[in-house]
Amino acid sequence: MARLAVIFTVLQVAAIVLDALVRPRVDRRGGAMVRSAAGLWLNACMIAALLGLFLALCGNPVLAALLALAAPALLVLASNAKHAMLGEPLLFSDLALVGAIFRHPQFYLSAVQLWQRIGVAIVGAALLAIVGWLFVPAFAPHLAGLALTVIALAALGLTRRAAPIGRLATIPDAAADVRRHGLLPTLLLYWLRWRDSRDPPPCGAIGRNPTADAPELVVVIQCESFADPVDLFGDPALALPGLAAARAQACHWGDLQVSGFGAYTMRTEYGVLFGRDEDALGFRRYDPFLTALGEASYALPARLGRPWHSLFVHPHDMRFYGRDAIMPAGGFAELVGEDRFTPPRPEEGRYVTDAAMTDVILDLARTADGPALLYAVTIENHGPWASDDAAGAGSADLVGSYLRLVSHSDAMLTALVDGLAAIGRPALLVFFGDHRPSIPGASMPGGVRHTPYVMLRTDGAGHVIAGANRRQDLTPAGLHHAILDAVLGPPA
Repeated sequence: MARLAVIFTVLQVAAIVLDALVRPRVDRRGGAMVRSAAGLWLNACMIAALLGLFLALCGNPVLAALLALAAPALLVLASNAKHAMLGEPLLFSDLALVGAIFRHPQFYLSAVQLWQRIGVAIVGAALLAIVGWLFVPAFAPHLAGLALTVIALAALGLTRRAAPIGRLATIPDAAADVRRHGLLPTLLLYWLRWRDSRDPPPCGAIGRNPTADAPELVVVIQCESFADPVDLFGDPALALPGLAAARAQACHWGDLQVSGFGAYTMRTEYGVLFGRDEDALGFRRYDPFLTALGEASYALPARLGRPWHSLFVHPHDMRFYGRDAIMPAGGFAELVGEDRFTPPRPEEGRYVTDAAMTDVILDLARTADGPALLYAVTIENHGPWASDDAAGAGSADLVGSYLRLVSHSDAMLTALVDGLAAIGRPALLVFFGDHRPSIPGASMPGGVRHTPYVMLRTDGAGHVIAGANRRQDLTPAGLHHAILDAVLGPPA
């Protein structure tokens, strides 16, 4: 037991040192780098639980301590990599995506270099071999590990609702809480706060005053990594002609104040579809799709109601982020998925092109019978932007590759404006970027995050109705309500 006590003490000190490496850095008080007392306590309990768990499994105290330190070390590495790329630390909701990594590895492993993947595989195989080699069959250490796990978990359970702990992290601010309390405590606290959250009451009907020329056809385009290159790179010569023309004709346009940078499409998508701001979401804001089934009455198709026929268009596996369940629950009558699209040719890149999506969207719009909503999510401009040499971009020319792909999105915007006008039905086109691209050395987290949006209306004769051509910066939830106002009229 004395040996185990020494190992336990050394492990706790090492865990504190490891936690000090987490970005954003810890608070400095009087020149020293320290965590809150509550954060240190939670971290100690969690490390003790890990030590007990691994000891119960392998029976070797030294190996158990190494594994108990390796587990949070992996989280620290992942969190720091995420902070460098996306500007925020690892969150509890990120752990819910572990299964998606195996179902859709191209979205995640493309950010990890080949040698790193090989290294992880070698280390994993070596760990399994070492655990088998150093396994201790004696009963006593396994029992001691089980007892330590139970005691540590009991301590966490008894203290998490105590006054000092219960008052921690009551308002979502991940960066500040990681600085104040540490990575592991913040992961735990945010998961507990998220678990305790409740679904809102069903969305009630609101009286509206629709206008006589209200749109009968609504096309909403959520465009992958679409941002104004002038804003990104500060060069007016990079202005997108389609975006400039759309802004000149728009009834509303401006900046969309998205919360994510470089990723987290579902945050913007949820805001536009469900119309609930992050203040209302609380700890659900980090991945609102995890709880969206309980908020289905707020979705745009549900708010439009009958006789609107709503279609959700996305050239990817609808099981990603649970869209196959969430979208029908929110009122979408039809899901138009990857089987509707011709796969891209090798020279066109990895994903279904915006041009192919444009063709399908306009075909759906032309054949729509009665009032129809088409909500489409594009994918061509998904990073990384250095991997498509066959399409003419050198592997080092990240910006050039991005500019080439964002020009395709810009051409899509122009084609949709012209195509919807040619249909000859009162229509509303909404086009926006889901988040800015994360391009090392060129477009980095830490500054502004907004993307452009435009709303254009056409009448039954195919003429663009510019209206006031009003600039108004909106949140994604604000854009949801702007769409409702344009289609159903403002609240009575």
